[in-house]
Amino acid sequence: MGAGQGNDMTFLGEVAHWFLTGANWQGDGGIPHRLFEHVTMSGVSLLTAAAIALPIGITLGHFGRGGNLAINMSNIGRAVPSFALLVIAVELVGIGAVPAFIALVALGIPPIVTNSYIGMREVDADVREAARGMGMRDRVVLFRVELPIALAFIMAGIRTSAVNIVATATLAALVAWGGLGRYIVDGLGQQNYPMLYAGAILVGLLSLLVEFSLAWLQHLTVPVGLRTTRAAPNPDLETAAATAAA
Repeated sequence: MGAGQGNDMTFLGEVAHWFLTGANWQGDGGIPHRLFEHVTMSGVSLLTAAAIALPIGITLGHFGRGGNLAINMSNIGRAVPSFALLVIAVELVGIGAVPAFIALVALGIPPIVTNSYIGMREVDADVREAARGMGMRDRVVLFRVELPIALAFIMAGIRTSAVNIVATATLAALVAWGGLGRYIVDGLGQQNYPMLYAGAILVGLLSLLVEFSLAWLQHLTVPVGLRTTRAAPNPDLETAAATAAA
């Protein structure tokens, strides 16, 4: 075993020792509390983003208008760095949980708007007309025909937003808030690299858990009749947006 491999093994041992230290699992600075902070901030941000974005995307898609708005929201959301959003929020309201919340909500809105719009526009026009021909009112067509078919696309947008928010919530530690990002920021500031890497591992594991959990939930949202004909969609936003705009 070379010197480099030996150093790597030693460092991995230090990271493992950090996880096995009881003090790191207790109190306000312990893993359970930091995890609770991270999940709470991410969950509230996602719910708020969905509450804002879903009505916009679904309404635009239902009426077939405003496609450029949905596409441009996605493009702008992807172009503006998360750190820039955080800095702007700090300038507006100061440090703490509020700027982190604002930045995470702003990050979560674009994918949900775009996927909701695309999902509604992907509903076959013949299906809509058939439903209306059966005497269904417009609102009934929306809730009983269009939304069930579009739900997999909508969930794909929520899934993308959720993973982005969970990963980006790490930056909240930069504005004097908690969460798992505290281990990364504090570890870097104190040159405690086992803590830093442990924090990165925790954020990575949480992001994977959210990804797989929502992928499973997305699969469940596909109507049974559609599962046999196609997999639940998770389109790349640029490709899907181009298709919707065509």
